[in-house]
Amino acid sequence: MSTLKTTAQFFALRTLVRGYALIGDPYAGVMASPPDRDPYAMYEKVRAKGDMVRSRMGAYVTPSREICDSVLRDNRFITATFDEASMVPITLFKDGEKIVNPVQDSFLMKNPPDHTRLRKLVQPFFTPRALKDRTASIQKIVTDHLDRLGDRFDVVTEFASQVPIQVIADLLGVPDDHKDLFARWGSALAETLDGVWSHQQLKNLHATIIEYNDFIDVLIEERRRNPQDDIVSHLVTRHEDLSREDLVATTGLLLFAGFETTVNLISNGVLKAFENPHTVAPLGQSPEYAEGFVEEVLRLDPPVQYTIRWPGERLELAGVSLPKGMPVMLMLAAANRDPRVFSDPLKFDPTRSNAREHLAFSAGIHYCIGAGLSRIEGTLALHELFKRFPKLAADGPVTRRRSKLIRGALRLPVRANESSRSLTVN
Repeated sequence: MSTLKTTAQFFALRTLVRGYALIGDPYAGVMASPPDRDPYAMYEKVRAKGDMVRSRMGAYVTPSREICDSVLRDNRFITATFDEASMVPITLFKDGEKIVNPVQDSFLMKNPPDHTRLRKLVQPFFTPRALKDRTASIQKIVTDHLDRLGDRFDVVTEFASQVPIQVIADLLGVPDDHKDLFARWGSALAETLDGVWSHQQLKNLHATIIEYNDFIDVLIEERRRNPQDDIVSHLVTRHEDLSREDLVATTGLLLFAGFETTVNLISNGVLKAFENPHTVAPLGQSPEYAEGFVEEVLRLDPPVQYTIRWPGERLELAGVSLPKGMPVMLMLAAANRDPRVFSDPLKFDPTRSNAREHLAFSAGIHYCIGAGLSRIEGTLALHELFKRFPKLAADGPVTRRRSKLIRGALRLPVRANESSRSLTVN
């Protein structure tokens, strides 16, 4: 695809989406909303229109928890990449060869049997037993990073991102001096997960993925020569028939998803604690309360806001006839606030008995493979943070991520004592 043609398509798409959004189209409303604006009022407007809302852009949108769950568990619905959902598919090349995208080309976006085959390769590292064995090392990582914090710090850049980056780097066997790259790559990829909407975004994505591919190629060769006790060594030594694309994409998905979801879970959790000060003391005092706190953050303000599915054949869904290939936007964040499932759904309640019925980690065969790891990291990080700093408070405005799909903070300045300025956040 030529640069000129791609740029023209981006411009035409932006114009189309913004036009439909202005007249209240639900699909366009999500795709055109300012990425740093609170989206939840818009979701409720969609809910008021019904469980299956038709978009003029040739798609359906659903805020229903029941429908979202049923679609995620129905293998007749197949995954859709987010650049396909934005209707300008992007394939990137270097020297005439396709560049592997660590998200779009991974098993996250594949369907059986490829999804099943690739997911099984790394499943042993995320079993309950494997995670239990790793909990002590995660605890140490959390404590070590808390020890480095002063009276004033940024929760995201100095803590919430550092903990999961260290955890996933250890799992993958990445050298310490390369870990700072992860946050930069993660931000660049997160901004394009809901589609590439400008030529500048395309350029940034291209440069990021080239840098990532070069890094992973070197890491793979090093692990072939000198295997360690890590996931990359496991893949290259025990699965020698794995293609380069699958190897690079699988490693990259774990690297990216292994910290991008968790850093946003932690930052959203800190914000919820500030908004609900009665939760701070029990959060720092009780690990059990912290577990419920994390589930309620995942329910009420999840890192991943929506996903897209396509029917692989003509079928019926909630009384609606869907032709093959008709996109269905599953509004996970809205489903997590479905009043038919969650009583008083807008209330933040860490003691909520059914909070784990949220869909923050998806469901069915695409249920997040790292959900257990993310829960452990989020619980330990938030519990230990407020145990160490029980008077933690905001120290300036919060900067949100520039993504409609991924919700979290880029900057969250705080102070460890009570003389902090008020919180400003969308």
